[in-house]
Amino acid sequence: MEKTVIGRFDKADFPALHLDDIAIKIDTGAYTSSIHCENIVEKDGVLECTFLDEEHPLYNGKKFTFSDYDIVFVRSSNGIIQKRYQVISTIKIFNKVYKISLSLSSRQEMRFPVLIGRKFLTKKFIVDTELTDVSYNLKQK
Repeated sequence: MEKTVIGRFDKADFPALHLDDIAIKIDTGAYTSSIHCENIVEKDGVLECTFLDEEHPLYNGKKFTFSDYDIVFVRSSNGIIQKRYQVISTIKIFNKVYKISLSLSSRQEMRFPVLIGRKFLTKKFIVDTELTDVSYNLKQK
């Protein structure tokens, strides 16, 4: 299968979440992908959270509910293991829709609301760190 070249940053759509042009950071050092949420609460078999992205006033503070989710344990770059909720969603990048697993994470200190890890990138993309917004620029044409 031919791999697509992606840069270190880009913008993607998340059709199942009704989010468009969300800034993503490509992180080959991370295994899993994550999305910036807070107020993550599990109640009566339903997971609720609030999406955070200050660049998008329409989406910042948007509430999500998930009835299908898992609990995973993720090791951060400093070695600390965190319990996180994980959901399956979709991402549209390079005009193609893929399934993606996203852990719900508080990323308030981070510049990008979504981090894309190796689990998603493997067998689909090659990362060129000199490039940015490759998919987004194609979308704009």
